[in-house]
Amino acid sequence: MKTLIIDDERLARNELRRLLENFPKIQIIGEAANADEALPMIEELEPELLFLDIQMPGKNGFELLQSIEGKTPEVIFTTAYDEYAIKAFEFNALDYLLKPVELSRLSEAIHRVEEEQHIPEATGQSAGASTKILGENDQVFVKDGEKCWFVKLGKVRLFESMGNYVRLYFDDQKPLVLKSLNALEDRLNPTTFFRANRKHIINLQWIEKIEPWFSGGLLVTLRGGDKIEISRRQAIRFKDLLSL
Repeated sequence: MKTLIIDDERLARNELRRLLENFPKIQIIGEAANADEALPMIEELEPELLFLDIQMPGKNGFELLQSIEGKTPEVIFTTAYDEYAIKAFEFNALDYLLKPVELSRLSEAIHRVEEEQHIPEATGQSAGASTKILGENDQVFVKDGEKCWFVKLGKVRLFESMGNYVRLYFDDQKPLVLKSLNALEDRLNPTTFFRANRKHIINLQWIEKIEPWFSGGLLVTLRGGDKIEISRRQAIRFKDLLSL
């Protein structure tokens, strides 16, 4: 799993790199000391996982995540401060490690990454049916509290990230499911479901109107009235995908 370490303390980066040697599935492809260094590396190297400090010179860790266009890598925060934990999980963080990072806690965090990504065990065992790509004609079971639905995915017009949950929009229903938007995106057929920005996946068949938007982005209106911004970077992919 391609991994980037982002921390302004060189000793902290070195220590984390040393601990990660215990996990052969984690491939460290680079390090950055701040957001300005990290953003072009994320764009170029497309890491799947970030170990991210929060308090850094310039943009903090949260501001860095808000600056990423397109699909955001999975994130494990590493920080000396515990007061940011709630906010961290609003950003779909897989885990929140307090410095100095202990090997046992790091092992728990890596296990969560493996569960999220359906990484096969070293035996070569396949993740099997759990990685089946879902299209518009597939039906999925959705449970939110005491309510249950068996809904065809083609009826779902919008998926919205809500911290560790995703809200589904279909008919007049808006249930929450315990899943990250990144994990959900990996299951959905990209010819029908498009990642518009960090927080939204839209059903292309529900688009009613498309307008130019700020900074080279697009604003799409879905049947039903939902208005979703497609970020500048994703707008380029959107045009490539749907142009003749």
